[in-house]
Amino acid sequence: MARVKTGKTAHKRHKKILKLARGYRGARSKLYRPANQFVMKALSNAYVGRKLKKRDFRRLWITRINAAARLNGISYSRFMNGLKLSGIKMNRKMLSEMAIYDKEGFAQLVEIAKQKLEA
Repeated sequence: MARVKTGKTAHKRHKKILKLARGYRGARSKLYRPANQFVMKALSNAYVGRKLKKRDFRRLWITRINAAARLNGISYSRFMNGLKLSGIKMNRKMLSEMAIYDKEGFAQLVEIAKQKLEA
């Protein structure tokens, strides 16, 4: 059986990893083995970070909605319950944007939610 030499393939693979490791300090960007370790770690952290980003934005939206709702005399949980009872289906991102840029419209939503809670 013929011998297979992998020099060309290994060189391509090493170059690919070292390209991903650009900007790392010291040996992490110059030598293949440490670069490979830290590139793998960075890629796994990036995957986790994409999930955490969604979580963080949802927390931010809820905080903004709560602050705006309390300015209008109602808590976040009662406001969301009132919206649900009144059949208004609006996601938290849009409610947050309304709380910042359309205060009058948000106040109208709060009034609708209050009326449904009282009824």
